[in-house]
Amino acid sequence: ERPLQSLKLASHAVLEEAQQRGRLKCSKCGGSRKFFCYTCCLLVGVTQEDVPLIKLPVKIDIIKHPNETDGKSTAIHAKILAPNDVTIYTYPCIPDFEKDKQVVMVFPGPRAVSVQDMMQHLHDQSNSGMHHTCDEPKRKRLKCDELGNSRCTAESEAETKDTEPRQRPLQRVVFIDSTWNQTNKISTDERLQDLLQVELKEKTCFWRHQKGKPDSYLATIEAIYYFLRDYHKYCLGQEYDGEYDNLLFFYSFLHSIVNKAKTESPPTTGKFTH
Repeated sequence: ERPLQSLKLASHAVLEEAQQRGRLKCSKCGGSRKFFCYTCCLLVGVTQEDVPLIKLPVKIDIIKHPNETDGKSTAIHAKILAPNDVTIYTYPCIPDFEKDKQVVMVFPGPRAVSVQDMMQHLHDQSNSGMHHTCDEPKRKRLKCDELGNSRCTAESEAETKDTEPRQRPLQRVVFIDSTWNQTNKISTDERLQDLLQVELKEKTCFWRHQKGKPDSYLATIEAIYYFLRDYHKYCLGQEYDGEYDNLLFFYSFLHSIVNKAKTESPPTTGKFTH
């Protein structure tokens, strides 16, 4: 709980009021929702002016497992709070990362590096010519329109291009949104194998801890937040002063509700369970 208590967040008053009103219908799909519709990426019961709008230093691509339960995913938090910098794709839809772009994937593994060492590895990769040449056959890529995937929320090229030239080598960061037991199919996809993997060492505060998994396995919104915080400090060389804390605006509020419910619930008889 401690990391969430020190965050510099916008007021939760609007969420507290929405909590009292209860669930409302999404204006688009008609589903019963609270705070936002995780299917349509729309706010419900609150307006855009009520929630913080965050500008991120890099573009975020989230690859969502098709079997991931929408209502349990925290990826939607990032899309609502940083809509201009976050894109959600539903696997097997994966964006075509151009080989001259600097892209990393945040995912633990034996070849993963820390955020502190990431930029040096990218620099070394670029200098060693690890990118495929034009003479090499290109791997087959699945296009969103070929898949007919209505849930793939890829933005047009015009929307994802920057209006000004990038001064930083890192341009995009990929995150996998899935239960940890389902991540293997996406993380081993050949279209992601050339990406440098980056590993985070923070501990999760997520209330849906997955049995048998270490506490360093983060919820998607936690991973995005911790990556950007470290990127700001170690790669941009700037003192962190809460610039991306509001990415946890919804997450921290829901965390407090869950904890309060646990505290107020009567003790169970018999064997204690978590």
